Amino acid sequence: MGYVAVKGGTLAIEESIKRLKYERVKKGTVLGIEEIEGGMRGLIDQIMSEGSIYDEKLAAIAIKQAEGNPEEAVFLLRAYRSTLPRKHYSRPIESEEMWVERRISASFKNIPGGQILGATQDYTHRLLDFDLIEETQKEALEWLVQFAEENEGQQEQLDLIRYPKVMDYLRKEGLLADCEDQDLEPDDVTRKSLTFPTSRSQRLQVLTRGQTGAVTSLAYAVIRAYGVIHPTVGELRVGQMPIYIDNPIHPETEDEDTYYIGAIKLTEAEMIVPVTVEKEHGKKEIEFQIGYGLCYGQNETKAIAMGILDNSLEKGNPEYPTSDEEFVLFHIDSVESTGFISHLKMPHYVTFQSKLDSARKTKRKEASEQKEGN
Repeated sequence: MGYVAVKGGTLAIEESIKRLKYERVKKGTVLGIEEIEGGMRGLIDQIMSEGSIYDEKLAAIAIKQAEGNPEEAVFLLRAYRSTLPRKHYSRPIESEEMWVERRISASFKNIPGGQILGATQDYTHRLLDFDLIEETQKEALEWLVQFAEENEGQQEQLDLIRYPKVMDYLRKEGLLADCEDQDLEPDDVTRKSLTFPTSRSQRLQVLTRGQTGAVTSLAYAVIRAYGVIHPTVGELRVGQMPIYIDNPIHPETEDEDTYYIGAIKLTEAEMIVPVTVEKEHGKKEIEFQIGYGLCYGQNETKAIAMGILDNSLEKGNPEYPTSDEEFVLFHIDSVESTGFISHLKMPHYVTFQSKLDSARKTKRKEASEQKEGN
């Protein structure tokens, strides 16, 4: 704690922490954890993704403690996550098994199973709703009752439907390469530091843990000028994904003996990237590549941005910084980037004084030489 050296020492730090609590509660309003869970869905999903831990209550606590500051909330979650034992690894998930709440394609109008708009801000007018000022809990509950009556039985039917992947139809036509089933154990960047060149599993894990704004900005840069791709959304789906673990006593047993431990909400984006390739005799043809994104909760912009950067990094074009895996992966992590910037507030007395002394000596030397010259 560098500031112990400041006049006042430990007492000053304790008073600073008291002041922090005062700023949080000074208006006499205390946010309940359930209120945060219920009313800040987007922020919670973002914090869980960047914090790399799926727990809405923990995310809500972190948001309350951080007073809504996303970077601080992610820092708190990551710190807590590091204290948890890892008891199991889940079985690989197949996104075809998702209980879909939302499923769209910007590439095809008619997709098998149809477009499912679900819950989204995309079709709203983006105008401030001043009626929310007077909204009451009673009104919300009454609306929920009415909504449940209008949609009775529909959700149960939808939960039974498994929707095919849009990309499979392009593969059947030979327009998209089949996925290579390498059966490789994915790397875990939370247990082994990132090394270069990275594997695709490392890149995707860093991207899904990356700061949403940073991932989005770099993906925008790819499309705007610092890349050569302009993809479309082949399929975007949001829904609950069932998670299973192997039998802890007999892990070698078949799938039927696995344990269902719950479901987590995910957003998956598969981006279609058209590329021009040169064939024999200088003939050029258009082929399609895939960019993939997957993150916790409903965070569609981040999943799409992930897909763009995934494809850009896979190509590794040295002409663009957005294709440089070290440049991208080292600078999108919320804890790393925020921590380094924040550390500049810590005491740098010794290093700055040495620079100050050098500057003063240079000034004195110049003044002395100027005086002698006169």
